Formats: sequence, C-alpha cells, structure tokens
Amino acid sequence: MQDLIAKFDKAAVGLSLLCVVHCLLTPVAIVMLPALGSPFFEDERFHYLLLFLVLPTSLLSLGLGCRKHGHSKILITGFVGLIMLFLIIIVGEEVLGETGEKISTVVGALIIALAHVRNFQACRDKDCNPSKTD
Repeated sequence: MQDLIAKFDKAAVGLSLLCVVHCLLTPVAIVMLPALGSPFFEDERFHYLLLFLVLPTSLLSLGLGCRKHGHSKILITGFVGLIMLFLIIIVGEEVLGETGEKISTVVGALIIALAHVRNFQACRDKDCNPSKTD
C-alpha cells in the first residue's frame, strides 16, 4: 500500500509541476519556437486534461495517505489547491486576467505539490517508525 501511495504522490507532484511549467514556459516557447504555438497547448481542453489527471491522482493518494498517517491538514492543503484550480477554470481569464490566471494557477499547483510532498514524507515516516505517535 505504501508503494501505491508513494507512486501516486510522485505522479501528482509531477502533474502539478507540469502545470507550473506549462503556465510559465508556454508563452516563451510560443514566441521562441512558433511550431510549438499549436492550439493544443493554449486550448482550454489542455487545462481540463491536466485537471482531469490531477484530480483523481491527488484524491486517491492524499486520501489513502491521510488514512495511513492521520494528518488531516495535509489532505486539507491538497483540497485547497484543487479547489483553487477548479475556481480558476470557472472564473478564468475574463475575471482574473491573463497574468492573474497564470499566477493563481501556479500557486494552486504548488499548493497541491506541497501537499503531496508532505503526504509522501508523512507516509514514509509512519513506516519508518511505526511506534511513533503523531
């Protein structure tokens, strides 16, 4: 079970960081490499796809991890990041502006990544020292 949680945490961190990289580097890549200006990377469907991948991965690993280590703050932190990403998709660029959308998306993705790193560490600590009370 520990291996499964660790794999999902690592996948979720990777997906969250992919989101950050996408937000920060896509504008630069489009200017520098026009071939990368394909509609796929700018299309809202790409954002939905990332969220569709992050959501189940995060819920599964954080939920299983919380059951194992009992630190509900980690689960809540992950939920805050996920809710933030959902709200960003709902209100979008029209309300936040392009820069605001990018900044808030990066913050939301980093919150999720932080929750997964903490989840991974808490699960690992629980296995390393089972007699330790948290």
